[in-house]
Amino acid sequence: MPTIHYILKDGSTRSIDAKAGASVMETAIHHNVRGIEAECGGCCSCATCHVYVEDTFMSQLPPPDDMENELLDGVASDRQPGSRLSCQIVVTPELDGLTVRIPERQV
Repeated sequence: MPTIHYILKDGSTRSIDAKAGASVMETAIHHNVRGIEAECGGCCSCATCHVYVEDTFMSQLPPPDDMENELLDGVASDRQPGSRLSCQIVVTPELDGLTVRIPERQV
């Protein structure tokens, strides 16, 4: 199982074994990772699952589509080059070790 590392708002890290095919958001929700709100349940319509992806993994992710890009323009915390919606990142074996940082606020 791929391991996803979530850097929480307080700077601590939660490392979770994720099921391939699940999203980074679903994995966080199922393991009670604080800071990922996911108000829309992963439908890519609210941007409350915003995360900052570590630079070394950005090239392994497909670019955000138009809908994700539009939502990222309105996130509560600053949009940065590594900003992604965690509902749009599907866990694969190649993403083992993926590190995402949770922003200060989602809403």
